[in-house]
Order: sequence, then structure tokens, then C-alpha cells
Amino acid sequence: MTDQDRIYMAEAIQLANKGLYTTEPNPRVGCVIVKDGKVIGRGWHQKAGEAHAEVNALVEAGAEAEGATAYVTLEPCSHFGRTPPCANALIEAKVKRVVAAMQDPNPLVAGNGFQMLRDAGIIVDSGLLQTEAEALNPGFIKRMKTGFPLVRVKLAMSVDGRTAMASGESQWITGSEARQDVQRLRARSSAIITGSGTVNLDDPSLTVRAEELGLDNADLIAERQPLRVVVDSEGDITSESKLLGLAGKIVVAMASNKGVEHDLRHSDQISFKSFAADNGRVDLKLLLSWLAAQGCNEVLIEAGATLAGAFVYQQLVDELWVYMAPTLMGSRARPLLNLPLDRMSQQIPMKLVESRAVGNDIRFIYQLEAE
Repeated sequence: MTDQDRIYMAEAIQLANKGLYTTEPNPRVGCVIVKDGKVIGRGWHQKAGEAHAEVNALVEAGAEAEGATAYVTLEPCSHFGRTPPCANALIEAKVKRVVAAMQDPNPLVAGNGFQMLRDAGIIVDSGLLQTEAEALNPGFIKRMKTGFPLVRVKLAMSVDGRTAMASGESQWITGSEARQDVQRLRARSSAIITGSGTVNLDDPSLTVRAEELGLDNADLIAERQPLRVVVDSEGDITSESKLLGLAGKIVVAMASNKGVEHDLRHSDQISFKSFAADNGRVDLKLLLSWLAAQGCNEVLIEAGATLAGAFVYQQLVDELWVYMAPTLMGSRARPLLNLPLDRMSQQIPMKLVESRAVGNDIRFIYQLEAE
């Protein structure tokens, strides 16, 4: 493939990124259609249930699409979902060649789209800028390959590694720019997990708020609220918790039915699911598997040191997003994570993949290395 092919695919990737916050649970996809060295159609998947990237690009290209080359960041779908197959649309438009960045990991597609195109006489090339294309949809890819979502833990800490005072007081460690960054992280997430202790102590909303996103299409983004999941092994959550009265669906993940207030049982907004482990706690791995089955690609954990530490200790986390504020909170304050480690040999290795300033704070992104 040529340098010009790379340029067109790079543009398709840029287009796909426009759907970063709005395509859930579908992947983010972009498409560029080129004929005689000129771009005649551009499109991206804008919202689940609406036209896919290829269809949007074909609409712009019109009849000129015949004999053209389509550059698409993901293999065109070959099955009927909420919209017809994109492979069929490309065939009907009589494009000459399709260049895809990667094969679709969805078992319903997984090469079938390519085969449909080849059977129709269309030239198919794949693998161009694959790494960049994979970065668009890490959660979708992981869910399709493993049956689990991509899991991120968000943490805010002082320079001395503390996340809350001994009393539990924690608002606010970081500045407004970092909190805006977290809003965007929430917006791209399928679900947000917290614990009943955090809910009862901090009374958080855990919502995406348009006025705090700082994005042009903030109102559209905030229309979809991530599923909020409260891990509540003991039935501690009360009807007075603020998040129970806000827009969006809530799942209370439990180990037993004891202690739940009767009026919560009759809310259309709240559902109760049992994920009991042998130790009487919530089985976190089972919870994540269930979320993936609901179509959740990227899951964000915003919880206290105990629950966040449990996810890390059980090796259920892919990334840590740590926001470090230029402040000291002292030795009496609470640690970042509760981890039952006693020896140097028990250290949990991580790989720093990004660090950058966010206002007066620094954001570190770590990947946890599998054993």
C-alpha cells in the first residue's frame, strides 16, 4: 500500500474519533471514499442506531462512488443489526476497492465482511494503520475477544500518595481542569462502578454533565448517561443517596438481599443483581462478565481504596488513570489503594504509557502488566 493510502486512512481514523463519546455500544468507525485522487465522501459512525460510517460516506459520494476506493477503519459489517450490512452498501455502490485498517473482532463479522466484498469482485486490502485503528476501540476489541470489558480505575491523589483525609473527606484534591478531564473519561465509558461506602460517605452523582465537558457537542454527549453500578455486598445503600434520583439506569450489585430498603425495590430506575462469591462478597469478575454481556465496552471504576484495591489485586484492571495534585495530605490521610501486600516480591508491576499536565495537576496513565 502507498503513502497516499496511509494519508487517506489517517483521515478516516480522525473521522472515527469524532464518535468517541457517542457510538456506545458500537465501535468508533470512520470512512473516506476516494476517486481519481480526490476525496468524494467522508463519514463516521455518529450514534448507535444511526447510519454507519460507510453509509454516511457513500451518501456524500453519491453516484461518484462507482469505481472508487473506500478507506475504512474497521472491516465493513456483514450482518443485520440495528442497521443493514455496510458490506452490502459498498457492493451496491459498486466501489472498486476497499482498504480496511483491521478485521472486525466481532464473531458475527470476523472476516465475513471481507469475503462478501471479494465475492462481489471488490479488491480488499487490510492492516493499514492497524495499531492506530485498534486504539480507537480498545474496549470493544477486548469485549469481543475475551468476554470482558476494558477496565479503568480513576484515582486522585496528593504528591504523598493520599486520596482522602482520615475522616473520609476528599473533595477536592485536584483542580477544575482535571475534573473536566474525568468528565470526558466518564463520557466515553459504558458503565461507572463505585461502592456503597463511597455512595454513603461522598454522596456522588457519577453523571456526565454537559456544562462541565467543554465540548461543542456536549449536550448530545450527555444524553447518554453511563450505567451506574453500586457494589453493595451488605445492602447498605439508602434511598437518600443523590445518584438514585438522577437520570440514568442504576444497578446495585449485591451478594445477598438483606438490608435493602423496601421502596428501592419498586424503582423503575434501579435494578438489583446478585453476584455472590463464596466469601459472601460481590464476585467482581462475574460482575464484569455480566457488564460485557450487556454491551459494555469500557468500564470506569470510581471508588474508595478498598473496592478499587480489590479490582487491582484480583488482576481485573487494564489501566490506572492517576491524577496527582501538587499538595501534601500527610501520613494520617488514607492511601491510594488498599492492597494486602507484605513483601517486595508481591509488587504489582505497571507500565507508564502517558503522563501530561492537566491544569496544575499531572495525569499518569498506567497499564497493569499481566503475569
